[in-house]
Amino acid sequence: MKLLIINLLLIFYSAFSAIAQNMDEVFIRMPDEFVTQLENAWRKDLLDLYKSDKTATLDNTMQGKSTLLKLTDKYLLLQSTERTTIELRLLPLINNTHVMCMITTVYAPVADSHVRFYTTDWQQLPTADLFTAATIERFLRTDADTVSVAYIDAKTSLDMCLVKYSLSPDSNDLTAEFTTPQYLDADAAKKVKVIINDMPLKFQWKSGRFE
Repeated sequence: MKLLIINLLLIFYSAFSAIAQNMDEVFIRMPDEFVTQLENAWRKDLLDLYKSDKTATLDNTMQGKSTLLKLTDKYLLLQSTERTTIELRLLPLINNTHVMCMITTVYAPVADSHVRFYTTDWQQLPTADLFTAATIERFLRTDADTVSVAYIDAKTSLDMCLVKYSLSPDSNDLTAEFTTPQYLDADAAKKVKVIINDMPLKFQWKSGRFE
């Protein structure tokens, strides 16, 4: 039912919008509050530089630099500040409509991401209906002795869930890397290493949702 409602909303928005569903237009029309350091005209300049096979880097309002690192018809990777990246990907739904997945990752000091979804004209959609964020338990080894003193001691060090999410430039996949261990001191990181599965989680876009 939730997916049906989202599909109806997307059809409604697309019916009253002339926006082409390609990454160039979506990036240009991105609301300024999402990239306060890089206003609309500068985003157009970045696109022009990238398409001219030049280094797509401009000074931004944060007294730093912003760089367009990757662009395809469906995918974009922007280094918006020294410590922040933004990924965008157009994901297919019904009736030739798309949903926009946006991942903002902040490195402070280790990577932690925020996943959100929008229509192609930047109307926000409920994230919970399209994606369930990974919990700490998803990254724990299934073959570990969960009642051992070492396991319990190690798990108490994991008092926050920091995750770096990444979109694929070439497919509709999403990966999740558990970065909390990188935040811990050396002793704690050594303890948790034995209970953590180092392999990133992989999500696939199926029937309008990451699974």
